[in-house]
Amino acid sequence: MRLPAEFLRLPLAHRALHKRSDRRPENSPAAIRAAVEAGYGIEIDVQCSRDGQAMVFHDEWLERLTEVTGFVRDLDAADLMQIKLRDSDDGIPTLPQVLQMVAGRVPLLIEIKDQTDRMAETDGRLEAAVAAALAGYAGPVAVMSFNPHAVAHMARLAPAVPRGLTTSAYVASDWEPLAAERCDELREIADYDRVGACFISHEAADLARPRVAALKAAGAAILCWTIRSAAEEAKARAVADNVTFEGYLAAFPA
Repeated sequence: MRLPAEFLRLPLAHRALHKRSDRRPENSPAAIRAAVEAGYGIEIDVQCSRDGQAMVFHDEWLERLTEVTGFVRDLDAADLMQIKLRDSDDGIPTLPQVLQMVAGRVPLLIEIKDQTDRMAETDGRLEAAVAAALAGYAGPVAVMSFNPHAVAHMARLAPAVPRGLTTSAYVASDWEPLAAERCDELREIADYDRVGACFISHEAADLARPRVAALKAAGAAILCWTIRSAAEEAKARAVADNVTFEGYLAAFPA
């Protein structure tokens, strides 16, 4: 399995092409439409609703991005869809809604958020919802997660969908409450072969890690997160095959 070529050609808009001052908050339908219109690939995040639906939303909790408090997992999809995002007229979209908006016109990279706070085994509900949504989707799409267990579920549920690991330097102080010992394990990207990954999306500041070079030499595609300037992009591209960007407009490679 290989990552489709579109994922290496088109820069990926982090949480879609968001700009709150233009009423396009992250992961919003407006930001997704803007990315498609600009011709960028799109990276989005999914969380699980109480009734087991994949919601396109980054955080576990609602208050940073909406006027509502509480956790995504405590509300049904129908209720979440009615919650307006801050600085927007959009509600929280479901993954099927986003797939319909994108409709295969640009590559879509779906990050399955960890549901455990420990990068531990999951109950598989969110992964099942993602797999169900992707059944029959014809456009270029791939899935990834920081949690290797989530990626392993996707290998079982949707084996034809390219999958990867979102990876990091895992500085323990940045990852609390994740245990330092778990950070040490994840830093080594030891699950790459076990989950049948074909790419990683690695923390840009840590691209010089020897393990990244070893995976690239073995044929892994290397994406990276999150690039915020043309200068950062130029540096990252010395290692990475493509970038995930926000806060500026990434250039399209010649």
